Amino acid sequence: MANTLLMPKATAVWLVDNTALSFDQIAQFCTLHPLEVKAIADGESAQGIKGMDPIMTGQLTRDEIAKGEKDQNYRLKLSEPKVRVPETKRKGPRYTPLSKRQDRPNAILWLVRNHPELKDAQISRLVGTTKSTIEQIRERRHWNSANLVPMDPVTLGLCSQTDLDIEVQRASHGKQPAAPVGDTLLPAALTERLSPEAEKPDEEKELDPNAVFAKLSSLKGRVQEDEEE
Repeated sequence: MANTLLMPKATAVWLVDNTALSFDQIAQFCTLHPLEVKAIADGESAQGIKGMDPIMTGQLTRDEIAKGEKDQNYRLKLSEPKVRVPETKRKGPRYTPLSKRQDRPNAILWLVRNHPELKDAQISRLVGTTKSTIEQIRERRHWNSANLVPMDPVTLGLCSQTDLDIEVQRASHGKQPAAPVGDTLLPAALTERLSPEAEKPDEEKELDPNAVFAKLSSLKGRVQEDEEE
């Protein structure tokens, strides 16, 4: 939530014309230079600006002005707003400091490899880059591809973990999870429906006692014949 003075120069014009505050006090309250306030008082600056009453806008009280007029060392305080207006969200790519821009290709490579579900627009929002740069890194056509090393953008300070989690969640929304690779255990719902007969190996299922005894009898007969010979 922002709490800043509305139209500082117009407010300074009104305070110069309607109060006995010093130039330093007005400059401090309006975030201007004292010489600029002096130029307003001399008519050398802000000639076409109409003064704005900060009392009418609720940003300054008459008591606060009276305190300042009695004591030139007193610093005016901005009144708390009755209604707080949320700050407008920034649109467009994220601004990246010059000192960290060289790390963006490494961060893009990390995102492409570890989160292939992210769209180019999402990566652009996270690290403040262009779609053409992302495409070049995806297709290994970037001029410095041979030297790129995937690095976590959160570790590099290019975005927060919260922002990354939000973008990944948006990209994964409504998609089925990837099928597991390799041998996996059967779900419990399937194993519960298996009958004891189904769990037996095939050899045990086909075991016939009569056939087993018949085989033993034939083997015993062969042994007797060999002994007689």
